[in-house]
Amino acid sequence: MSEMSARAVLTTTRSVRRRLDLDRPVDLAVVRDCLEVALQAPSGSNAQRWHWLVLTDPDQRAAVGQVYRRACLEYLDSPGAAGRLHEQDPERSAVQQRVHSSVAHLAEVMGRVPVLVIPCLRVPGGGLPEGNQAGLWGSLLPAAWSYMLAARTRGLATAWTTLHLAHEREVAEILGLPADVHQGALIPTAHHTGTGFKPAPRQPLDEVLHLNKWA
Repeated sequence: MSEMSARAVLTTTRSVRRRLDLDRPVDLAVVRDCLEVALQAPSGSNAQRWHWLVLTDPDQRAAVGQVYRRACLEYLDSPGAAGRLHEQDPERSAVQQRVHSSVAHLAEVMGRVPVLVIPCLRVPGGGLPEGNQAGLWGSLLPAAWSYMLAARTRGLATAWTTLHLAHEREVAEILGLPADVHQGALIPTAHHTGTGFKPAPRQPLDEVLHLNKWA
């Protein structure tokens, strides 16, 4: 595990798609260690209803990868696809085109990534509540991000993906999930090729910061 400042971890944990090493095995003990870190994340009422599927079996990974690929192709053909955003801004459009291309690449290789992690919530009664679900998902998604941060410090690369949720029940059937278990993300996990990562370009803070009111 490398010694990294909190700022370095938080600003260089990227969604890695093209540079995932598809051939180098990932030690399951390292994944377990990252998940131990994830379990320290906040959980509403300390309910800790999270569950974690870790897929290492080639057939299971391939089956989930096929669903992800189909969902991703649907997304890439939609008006909201990354490559269609900010088309009037040449600088941002160039970035979006790179994102679009890397998303397409991940769609083709997702089923070959050595480890796939699916964070889930078990919801009492099975159904998702109507209205505000911030507290519900806020009891899982910070833990999933903590997993990704922990993986970064241990030399692993990850990517935040949710496109497969368009076909969530199909993946649930592949994995044998009970009806009251809901998936929150799909996180490919692998060693990475190339050298380190740097902070990504972002909008200036003052363009998105509002003090006291929206003015």
